[in-house]
Amino acid sequence: MGKGKGDPTITIYDTTLRDGTQGAGVSLSLEDKLMIAARLDEVGVDYIEGGYPLSNPKDVAFFAEAAARQWKHAKIAAFGMTRRKDCAAADDVGMNAMADANTPVCTVVGKTWDLHVTEVLRVSLEDNIAMIADSVRYLKSKGREVIYDAEHFFDGFAANEDYALKTIAAAVEAGADLVALCDTNGGTLPDRIEAMIAALRRHTTVPLGIHPHNDSNLAVANALAAVRAGATQVQGTVNGIGERCGNVDLTSVVPNLRLKMGRDCLSDEGCRRMTELSRYVWEVANLIPRETQPFVGTAAFAHKGGMHVHAIQRVARSYEHLDPALVGNSRRVLISELSGVSSVAGKVGYNITDRAVLKNILDTVQTRENEGFQYEAAEASFDLIVRKAIGRYHSFFELDHYRAIVLKEDSQPPVTEATVKLRIGDGRWEHRVAEGDGPVNALDSALRLAIQEYYPALKQMHLADFKVRVINPRDATAARVRVIIESADRTAHWGTIGVSENIIDASWMALVDSIEYLLLREEDRQKGH
Repeated sequence: MGKGKGDPTITIYDTTLRDGTQGAGVSLSLEDKLMIAARLDEVGVDYIEGGYPLSNPKDVAFFAEAAARQWKHAKIAAFGMTRRKDCAAADDVGMNAMADANTPVCTVVGKTWDLHVTEVLRVSLEDNIAMIADSVRYLKSKGREVIYDAEHFFDGFAANEDYALKTIAAAVEAGADLVALCDTNGGTLPDRIEAMIAALRRHTTVPLGIHPHNDSNLAVANALAAVRAGATQVQGTVNGIGERCGNVDLTSVVPNLRLKMGRDCLSDEGCRRMTELSRYVWEVANLIPRETQPFVGTAAFAHKGGMHVHAIQRVARSYEHLDPALVGNSRRVLISELSGVSSVAGKVGYNITDRAVLKNILDTVQTRENEGFQYEAAEASFDLIVRKAIGRYHSFFELDHYRAIVLKEDSQPPVTEATVKLRIGDGRWEHRVAEGDGPVNALDSALRLAIQEYYPALKQMHLADFKVRVINPRDATAARVRVIIESADRTAHWGTIGVSENIIDASWMALVDSIEYLLLREEDRQKGH
């Protein structure tokens, strides 16, 4: 959808590399920051805030690297605060650090709320206005595009409207190219955002931006309200990471602006890369993705209830607010005890038309979930259930026994040894022993030693993740546990599950499912299925 008639383009200003890293548990290396910046540039983000060059050597190094690179689309911005109260802008180390970063854009933040001026900075109201004007004027004299971030604008406007307007006027008169209005505490409601921006627009014609935080879970709503009121820039982070409850999530802002409001914001291709961008940043930052994240989460277009699945198979938009492909995501049908036959039919992928077979698969799933199994994250184990129901399954080996022994001596680290004896499909017996970092690793190693010679495709498989959850904690150490193993090879990634009172046996179940899924899939590939 294109922009509406007369509507200005909305620029996207990303501050993942600066404001995002202030979030709990978020830490990015220099290489991480450069990789994320490169991906943001590819997606079409307009501004990338690299950091505060005075704060640490890593940010200084980032700006040096950024200056040596060619950027396809984005402008790199350095961030800093207004000059100190007791020196000229030309003599202020912060001002010169921003200027020396050699970026085309400098973003300088100053105080709007008189409370902060008198109680935090502890300067006079007049001195604060001079600090704002001097800082913007100095950076403009260096030939930079200057964005002025009006910190605590909405709280300041509510507390002392006249003074808040004077701070904005000081930045504008000094040459600021855009004023970004910050809801720094994240506590303003959307209607107040819209009303205050409308009031400000009666006093200035400078372009306005919005920098909302998410402390009231309203950051996206506030960003959209600001755009309705006339803001032409949104400042936020990928996945909404940031201090306290985070910043506005750009992976929600962009689709809402472009697909819902029809505003010119990035491009259709950039919008389609939102899911990719989200998952890339989660991965590089070594953070756990939020499955229920709107637009881009793995559950954003996941359907579990039978009635829902039946409906989307007929009319997708009956239970989806937009086509997931528009943001690079995909529809998922989850199998659980809530599923109906329609869910199974939509999930199995084998073109099964026999309702009795589908009912049998559903009954098996519901019975096993009652025992503690869960197939939402174990689709490979579900695939094996389907294969067994339609006659496209066979085993590759038969277990005689396994044994795992853990030896712990004094202060030495424990040593785990596993023995596996099994019969291969052609009738040969294999009896192997291996050591590992724990029972599961040792069993995996022993099993591979036993069968890898027969099934070379196994060499390409590795375990990507291992998760354990207690199902019935009231039984304490006798509780049943659910083990999810995530595996991968060069072309695919899959999950399998095991459930038992014994964590080793639950792990064995999941491990065997993972290997059998790989080998069956390899057989299908060779047969052209």
